[in-house]
Amino acid sequence: MHKIFFITQGCSNNVADTETMQGILQKEGYGIVQTAEQADLIVINSCTVKNATEKDFFRCLKALPKKPIVIAGCIAQTDPEKLPEVSLLGTTQINNITYVVEQTLQGNRIILTKKENNQRLNLPKIRKNPIIEIIPINRGCLGSCTFCKTKAARFNLLSFETEAILQQIKTAVNQGIKEIWLTSQDTAVYGLDIGCTLPILLQKILALDGTFMVRLGMGNPDHFKLYINELAEIFRHPKMFKFLHIPIQAGNNAVLNAMKRNYTKEEFFEIVQKLRKKISEITIATDIICGFPYETDEQFNETLDVVKQLQFDVINISRYSARPKTLAAAFPQHNGRIIAGRSKRLTQLFESLLPSINQKWIGWQGIIIIDDYGKKGTQTMLGRNYTYKQVVVKGDFKLGEMPKVKIVKVDEYSLYGDVL
Repeated sequence: MHKIFFITQGCSNNVADTETMQGILQKEGYGIVQTAEQADLIVINSCTVKNATEKDFFRCLKALPKKPIVIAGCIAQTDPEKLPEVSLLGTTQINNITYVVEQTLQGNRIILTKKENNQRLNLPKIRKNPIIEIIPINRGCLGSCTFCKTKAARFNLLSFETEAILQQIKTAVNQGIKEIWLTSQDTAVYGLDIGCTLPILLQKILALDGTFMVRLGMGNPDHFKLYINELAEIFRHPKMFKFLHIPIQAGNNAVLNAMKRNYTKEEFFEIVQKLRKKISEITIATDIICGFPYETDEQFNETLDVVKQLQFDVINISRYSARPKTLAAAFPQHNGRIIAGRSKRLTQLFESLLPSINQKWIGWQGIIIIDDYGKKGTQTMLGRNYTYKQVVVKGDFKLGEMPKVKIVKVDEYSLYGDVL
């Protein structure tokens, strides 16, 4: 039996793809191992979102033992010319992982990067977390952001069939899954190519039997704004995590326009305010790019003002890096010192706000889902409350258990609970 080792970079969509590739290979008789040294072949599921991520990928590739290698994911799709000596598996070809592995083990170099419009649901998988089901609901997006290289890897919108999504959830719930993560490059555009919408899909999911919670993955404001009133009602459902990942990227309209983001700062404010009016405690996560071309100090200060006003629970802070083959790469670029300085200012501001943001949870009592292990040696477990806030508790629980806790302490990133 040949043994395969996987390395996964990037987003939850990549994690889902790796789970599927591992499941397909295991079904075909391959063994999945935990180290490169144990393996006969190595698969790297790659990410192209940032220059830093790509540099990490090539450092990792260089450090690997001399064994047959398959590169899957976004770098294989967008930059095959950078990988002349390994097999390549494109983002829409993961169902062909067995063929590529077989041929590569025989000494052949295989390139499968042609775009295919396959659905990829209800395939075998090996879950990274045994109580979390990650389901891609669509591939690609409808945007044309000037900074984004992922579009070249994931293409235009292809929504997966609603019934196939529902069937995968039913199967997962029957297997004991407690958290359903809906993921894609932009969940907000789900269904627009097949006569459906995200609210319709969510309503059908929430009508399914079983004890589970749904976490909606990242969606862009330009389409969330079209049905934010419907979404606000849906988020009140007891099976929905009160959590939304909605990237603002910048707090100045001229910068947003240069990014081709197709919404204004005012429209973003309206989305958040409508959600908080219905669910005051909802967790709002966002993304911000520091140092985008043309952004002035005054415009960046507007972004800082937005952070102060909206009090985000989570901010994914990125230093802008010009990605090859993107429109923004041709724009006049800031030097690294300016970009690093803006990133530092935003990070310091956000970290100064976090304690007061989390302070409101002191004294809260309720059920959490235990979904991960704490730091080694701490005898702690990690859970999520109904707003997807991370709760640290002491004790020896099984993943999927749902204890009642009382929050007794908070810090910048976690709540700490006593089990009741």
